[in-house]
Amino acid sequence: MNMPEQLEMPAITAEQIRAARAESARTHQPVRKILEEGMGAPSEQFTAMLGAVLHFPVFNMDALYRLEPAFDAISFAEAAEHECIALRNGEDRLLVVFGDPFDARLQAWVEEHVQQQFEWYLAHPSDIAAYLTRHEESMRAMDSVIASSGSTARNGQRVDDLSLKSIGEETSTVVKLVHSTLYDALNLEASDIHLETGPSGLIIKYRIDGVLNTMSTVEGVDLAEQVISRIKIISELDIAERRVPQDGRFKVTIRGREVDFRVSIMPCIFGEDAVLRILDKKALSEQANGLRLDSLGFDDEAIAMLRQLANAPYGMMLVTGPTGSGKTTTLYGAISEINRGQDKIITIEDPVEYQLPGVLQIPVNEKKGLTFARGLRSILRHDPDKIMVGEIRDPETAQIAIQSALTGHLVLTTVHANNVFDVIGRFMHMGVDLYSFVSAINGILAQRLVRINCPHCTIAEKPDAQLLLASGIGLENDFDFRTGRGCGQCRGSGFKGRKAIAELLYLNDELREMIVAREPIRVLKDLAHRNGTRFLREAAVNLVRNGETTLQEINRVTFVA
Repeated sequence: MNMPEQLEMPAITAEQIRAARAESARTHQPVRKILEEGMGAPSEQFTAMLGAVLHFPVFNMDALYRLEPAFDAISFAEAAEHECIALRNGEDRLLVVFGDPFDARLQAWVEEHVQQQFEWYLAHPSDIAAYLTRHEESMRAMDSVIASSGSTARNGQRVDDLSLKSIGEETSTVVKLVHSTLYDALNLEASDIHLETGPSGLIIKYRIDGVLNTMSTVEGVDLAEQVISRIKIISELDIAERRVPQDGRFKVTIRGREVDFRVSIMPCIFGEDAVLRILDKKALSEQANGLRLDSLGFDDEAIAMLRQLANAPYGMMLVTGPTGSGKTTTLYGAISEINRGQDKIITIEDPVEYQLPGVLQIPVNEKKGLTFARGLRSILRHDPDKIMVGEIRDPETAQIAIQSALTGHLVLTTVHANNVFDVIGRFMHMGVDLYSFVSAINGILAQRLVRINCPHCTIAEKPDAQLLLASGIGLENDFDFRTGRGCGQCRGSGFKGRKAIAELLYLNDELREMIVAREPIRVLKDLAHRNGTRFLREAAVNLVRNGETTLQEINRVTFVA
């Protein structure tokens, strides 16, 4: 068990502790916090100083992560409430780690509550919070589930309110599990919930910052079926149909705001899986308020080019990338900047994710016959200046969008492709006339979202030679390699926030002629690179060079060139 390295550092004096106690009595702030702010030392160094003067052994974050939690001695909920954790080392000794050695009530509570011998250890509160965050993924949804699995779902009840109080008062195991899963996903700011039926029960996963995290496993095939049935009921789907995919929607309210869930049910060999896409319109609207292109993380060169494309009088600006890569956010950033009240701006989307003032937004409703193609035709009769098409999915929509761009409208839209050059093949596959396509297109943006190192816990790192070579980077380089080790601010992940990287192709006459002549993609890439196009991998590598993210992260989202 490694303790922090003993550093040359000043000792905390008895006089400083007395002064902190007096200040605490006056301001009601914790003595530990007053001392730390007064010392001005880094958190790890301050904790070592405090342990030395009060004769407590100290754990740093690395030492904490090597030990297993003992939630049977101090439960997860109690640990989170009291900011202390019980751990077991390899010798099965019980260790209680706490962050505030001046909290006598906490120490008395632990002495009374823990019914076995233990040893006290000191750690920084933020390290304790990070440790709990790492382990809450396997605890939270299950905390709300009663041990029995024989309850049946209640039919026909729409989920109206999500709160800890309503979850606690719920008597049905199934309803409680569904509610707590939705509640936890919203609190963790997940974008999707995956409910996967396996041979022994249900696996619950959340997609957070683009990465799928396994949260818990619920034992019992019957319970798994009942949970999926409950999702079907609140989504108004056919509960008896288990052989074909189904799509639906439902709403919940949490803290007074409505949140939409888009539901996809898919049959599998063990039963059915469900994926719930979370659409928190209020949160998205708050993000969109004042949303600008320079708030998305693009570099200055890409922002300047995007603004040029967004302010064009006519033509088409295409954004491409996989689901969840921020395409819609980029288009709304562009619309927010050009929305000066002098143009008629109309959007057609599935669904409308952001709500912007002064913009006519039309939701697709395929059940009623309002498709992208039909809506786009109607939009053209509504005297628009700028049009946003949520996604080009079929040849009919592609043809109408291109004709709109050729007849004096600025069209902003998205299409699914891997990079800017794959877009060309995608439209050719749809049967679009190549000459009309290149005449209409002003520029194509391919983008990805990359997780950024947490600024609160980032440290220098030295990747091994194998990782460097596998990432296409030489052993001799000028990179400032850094990584986040995990803290309370980043929920133990080491990453906090995401940044967009761009591959931007501006079509000039030379490129248009080569595309119409069906030149090989390799030739188009060479010309584009000479004209200033920077590929996705280059943009991602620059983030690593500047210490903003890790090699593992850019290898996750981009191909090694």
